[in-house]
Amino acid sequence: MKLNLTGNASDIEGEINISGSKSESNRLLILQALYPSIKIKNLSDSDDTVVLKKALNSDASEIDIHHAGTAMRFLTAFFAIQENRTTILTGSPRMQERPIKILVNALRDLGAEIEYLKNDGFPPIKISGKKLEKNEVSLEANVSSQYISALSLIAPVLPFGLKINLKGKLTSQPYLKMTLKLLEDLGVEVKFEKSVIEIKPLKSILSKSFTVESDWSSASYFFSIIALSENGKIQLNSFKKESLQGDSELVSLFKNLGVKAEFSKNYLVLQKEENFNFPETFKTNLSKTPDLAQTLAVTCFGLKIPCQLTGLHTLKIKETDRLVALKSELEKLGASVEITENSLSLKPNQKINPGISIKTYNDHRMAMAFAPLALKTEISIENPEVVSKSYPGFWEDLGKLRISGTNS
Repeated sequence: MKLNLTGNASDIEGEINISGSKSESNRLLILQALYPSIKIKNLSDSDDTVVLKKALNSDASEIDIHHAGTAMRFLTAFFAIQENRTTILTGSPRMQERPIKILVNALRDLGAEIEYLKNDGFPPIKISGKKLEKNEVSLEANVSSQYISALSLIAPVLPFGLKINLKGKLTSQPYLKMTLKLLEDLGVEVKFEKSVIEIKPLKSILSKSFTVESDWSSASYFFSIIALSENGKIQLNSFKKESLQGDSELVSLFKNLGVKAEFSKNYLVLQKEENFNFPETFKTNLSKTPDLAQTLAVTCFGLKIPCQLTGLHTLKIKETDRLVALKSELEKLGASVEITENSLSLKPNQKINPGISIKTYNDHRMAMAFAPLALKTEISIENPEVVSKSYPGFWEDLGKLRISGTNS
């Protein structure tokens, strides 16, 4: 199925309610499973969160997490400490190509029993849960911060807590900081200095309630829509100026692309700057916020601004190889794109090729990142239902801005 999108760049105004942060929700669900007195409000309605919640409530011996990478990593650590329980964790064909060896090796170093059922270093895996007595481990920090977060989340219930020694330059640091801040809010004693994280044990807690902030990654597509509009204005509800989410960096990044963002109470108003002087080339390092790469690349293309994005080494192990996918789809639209292992350079064409059908590669962010181009040209999105992974109501919310879609 394809969704054919049409929009009017001079007719963008509306109010959008985005559900809770997927990243925050998934961390809190693991903590709630470990400390059942936790209450969570405004939980994400994304597929990834639904899959994780279902897995945590299941007593099945085999659990399929489909495309949910966060769930695979967090559950690997979670099931490793479930004494006297054996669990097989599996996923989609793409999930079985996504590496998990660094996390498995770290858990094995702590005494966990985990074996690969197909290919060494990749799911599916068989986990025989047991009590982990060791309290110190080392692992590479430059591949995925989710490995470190997975270990950090189970650390407080280990008998002696956990000391994590990080090797190499830490990637996606804001996501790790989110994990550690949630632990601190729970009452866990945490210390993070230089390349060492120390987390003390916490046997029990009193009742604790968390309200999940709306998802900044999902907000990025509306920043893009404003940037590509002529004079748009959008109100996004339930956002905080002081956010745990690294993707709140959107505010400063899109300021350089003509988007003014102003906070008022618990909402955010986005407006197009009048007579804005765009940079000759948009340059930024996204090592802390790699999920914004697709949105920024497409926005720059739509604005006919060259861009140079670096710090993208984690994109190759996402739902698809996002660098290759971006290059392929942007070049169909008329761009000239060069990629390396960790960067993307784009030179736009002065004319956008119309009527292009965008492949999504089972990647929710490919679908949503390209959708704002409907303000500039006729465009179709293949397999539009893939957005449910993180933002099930995305197409309905675009409709509120009079960006409409018809199926074909």
